[in-house]
This record gives sequence, C-alpha cells and structure tokens, in this order.
Amino acid sequence: MGIRKKTNKSPPVFSHEFIIQNHADIVSCVAMVFLLGLMFEVTAKVAVFFVTVQYNVTITTNEGPDETSINFFHHGLKDLATVFFYMLVAIIMHAIIQEYVLDKINRRMHFSKTKHSKFNESGQLSAFYLCSCVWGTSILVSEHFLSNPASLWEGYPHTLMLFQMKFFYICQMGYWLHALPELYFQKTKKEDILRQLVYISLYLVQIGGAYLLNLTRLGLVLLVLHYFVELVFHVSRLIYFSNENNQAGFTVWAILFVLGRLLTLSLSVLTVGFGLAGSEQGLDLTSGNFNVLIVRITVLAVICVTQAFMMWKFINFQLRRWREHAQAQSMKKKPVPTKSKSSKKENKANGVNGAVTSNAADSPRARKEKSS
Repeated sequence: MGIRKKTNKSPPVFSHEFIIQNHADIVSCVAMVFLLGLMFEVTAKVAVFFVTVQYNVTITTNEGPDETSINFFHHGLKDLATVFFYMLVAIIMHAIIQEYVLDKINRRMHFSKTKHSKFNESGQLSAFYLCSCVWGTSILVSEHFLSNPASLWEGYPHTLMLFQMKFFYICQMGYWLHALPELYFQKTKKEDILRQLVYISLYLVQIGGAYLLNLTRLGLVLLVLHYFVELVFHVSRLIYFSNENNQAGFTVWAILFVLGRLLTLSLSVLTVGFGLAGSEQGLDLTSGNFNVLIVRITVLAVICVTQAFMMWKFINFQLRRWREHAQAQSMKKKPVPTKSKSSKKENKANGVNGAVTSNAADSPRARKEKSS
C-alpha cells in the first residue's frame, strides 16, 4: 500500500473558513491602513478621526500663582469613527489572548466541546473585566467620585470629560461592538447566539445611554461595580473547570451578586431620582441638559428592569444548581444490590448438579431402565 501524503490544504480565498481562520490578520491590515494614514499629510486629516479622541476643549484656570491649562472633551458624531477603530483593536486583542493563552491551556486540559467554549468565554471576559475594573477604579479615585458621592449629580450636565474618562467609554463601546462579529468568527452555537445578543445589547444600550445623556459619572461607578461581580464569577468558573471540587468561588459570587444589585438600585435612585430632581430642570440639546421628568423615569425604568431581569436569571441558575445537587445526593444514597459470594457459590453448585442429573438421565442405561 502506498503511503498517503498529508496535505494541509488552505480554504479558498474569501470563503467563510478563510475569513474565520485569518480574521485577525485581515483586521490588523485594516487597522494598519488608518495608522499609516497618519504619516501622510493628505490622509492624516481623515485618519486622525479614527485614531485619536475628538472634541477637545482647553480651559485655563488661575489657581495659584501660575495659569494651568486643562484639556477636556465632549462627545459628538466623530466619536463613531473612533469607536470603530478601537473595535478593530479589540478584535485583534481577542485573537491574541485566544491563540497565545487560552488555546495553549485548552490543549493541556483536554476539555470537552461544551467546556471548551465556556472556558474561552470566561477567559476572554475575565481579562476584559480585570482591565476595566483597574482602569475604572483609578479614574474614580483620581476624580474623588467615591469620597464625594454628591459629585455624581452636582454640576449636571457633565458635558466635559477628562481624557481618561472619554477614552474609557470609547473603549467600552468598541469592545462590546466587537463582540457582535466575534459571534461569527468564533462559530458560536445557534442556541447560544440569542443569549449573547441579549447581554451585548444591554451593555451597548446602557453604556451608550450614559455617554449620550451626560451621566458618565454614574455610569462609571455602576460599570466598575458590575464588572467586579462578573469578574468574580468568571474567575470562579475558570477555577471550577480546572478542579470541579472547588466551588467556593460561586458562593462568594452569589453574595456579591445580590449586594451588587442592591447597590446599583440604591445609587441609581439616589442620583437620578433625588439628586437630579433637585438640580437645574430643563431639556436643552445644545447644552446637553436632559434633566426632565420623562428622561429620569425612563433611565430609572431601564436600570430597574435590567436589574430585575438579571435577578430572575440568577434565581433560575441557583434553583437549577440546587436541583442538580439534590439529584446527585439522592443517587449516592440509593443502595446498590450486590450478590454475596456464598449465593454465587450456591448458584454455581446448583448449576453443576443440574447438569450432572440431566446427563445421567440421558445416558443409555437410564433409557433401558425406563423402557423395561
């Protein structure tokens, strides 16, 4: 027999398999086009919209003996181009983490297909939540939002943001937008697509709403709080995949989840329901003031419905875990019928005696005695 040569044929160019296998390289080339555009005077005016943060305003203050200039930023339509570019960056980072970290761990652990997809999801989200928590907390500390909660609503509308605040929101929207094409690139199962579309949409609506309605301070606090709870969950799931007997992390997550929902509702009602109600009222699109009753009710309704939906999913998840645990315990308590050695010997002896008796009955001598 002839030896078959192993041929690793690459899929046809621009086919689905080709795009999925090489999507990181394709996206990297697109991102390099914008970066190279900064090098030429003709294209720099367009490329700068995608790469750098737009709408900067310089304010000079006379605090102390010297004048200091501070750069602030506000939002506008040009931010869509910046969000698009950092969506490309998020796709590239997703591929790097997948190839150089998660895939190597998967090869060592030999996960099943179901655990493989869940491990990848938790690995990607853990990295994102960790970076976002550290980054968001540094902004909260530097801007003294935690030490002075009244700053969440005082001076509304907060149309001017520091660079770190605006860049944080740009990256957040870029990341959650990148999750939409990743459903195609990662070959997500049909039964998981709806679930992921729901939570991606919730993130985009609430982050985008806080950004456009100039509620960036409240949005930052709620995001950091929510991301920390989600980080604990996904880290606990990664630990569970490596050792299924270690489930203590899920108990910690369950407590933090309930506390996170209560804190989110309390801060939202305090800021939107009471704080903004005592501030300057009116709807002015030019100044970015959306402090009217209908907007406040809508914001609170969206937050409350989202928290109620998450709590309902959490309760169903816990009930399902308790049922599975109860079934496993009941299966362990059921006695397993086992045959004793003495009964096995008796059955064998009866079988041998029966065989001897039947052979003796069928012998020629026995047949003659029967006939006589």
